[in-house]
Amino acid sequence: MSANGQPIVHEIFDRSLARARLERALRTFDAERGADFLLRRAAAELADRLTLVKREFAIAVDLGTPGPHAARAMAGDSRIGFIVRAAPTEFGVGEGIYPRIVVDDERLPLADASCDLVISILALQGVNDLPGALIQIRRALRPDGLFLCCILGGESLNELRQSLTAAESEILSGAAPRVAPFVDVRALGALLQRAGFALPVVDLDRAVTRYGDMLALMRDLRAMGATNALIARSRAPLRRDVLFRAAQIYAERFADSDGRLRATFDMVWLAGWAPHESQQKPLKPGSAKMRLEDALKRGGGR
Repeated sequence: MSANGQPIVHEIFDRSLARARLERALRTFDAERGADFLLRRAAAELADRLTLVKREFAIAVDLGTPGPHAARAMAGDSRIGFIVRAAPTEFGVGEGIYPRIVVDDERLPLADASCDLVISILALQGVNDLPGALIQIRRALRPDGLFLCCILGGESLNELRQSLTAAESEILSGAAPRVAPFVDVRALGALLQRAGFALPVVDLDRAVTRYGDMLALMRDLRAMGATNALIARSRAPLRRDVLFRAAQIYAERFADSDGRLRATFDMVWLAGWAPHESQQKPLKPGSAKMRLEDALKRGGGR
């Protein structure tokens, strides 16, 4: 805790750099290349999960999604009324037909109890204060409002991390952080509870993509605006000999029988409701046995 009693937030990500890289990726986006495959997958899953919710939402917010994918998915649901897209960059504001604002995921300009549904896809894994962001989201929800979110976590990009670390350690006798850390899936349920959400549920959708070589994966990450924005990153360019050795290690350790390389993306889904007197009382921490489908169906009490 700080001297004034506020929690100390340790900055992991250079947020200005991350936004600049995302905006550059959005400006140069090539639909035919299909580097938004994770967003498209998550948006389709979002539409399916919303069908499980047996209620209407007057005001919905798409928070930080780096593209119009989530807003489009919500627009196809007749039970959702007014949709606001809270975009992460100025360029992203120009997409789609929805009312739009630019927001910082760590400092939300949402009034308390101002919306019924908050959706976020592949955005919150890059905030420095995830607990603080969750608290702000819960406060912005009206009683019995729903938060539904997909973030990257768990073992995401573990193959790339291992390969770069091994190559740099082998050649330079030390390694700089090259791949961002991802939150442990088991910790997310506790974070939802700490933020004050009722009926918190966390589940994992593991996407394993395959590439011809490591450089193809790195090109996709650049096209996503998801390259290294760690504050502790090395400012020196990655040496060619290190990059070449990392590609060799990746092929040696993570190739399938046909020679193509695996890349793991753990897409972690979070669901939680703003407390309301009609809801079931929460279980003791660690005792939850409810499936996501059951929680979505039971959360809305009115």
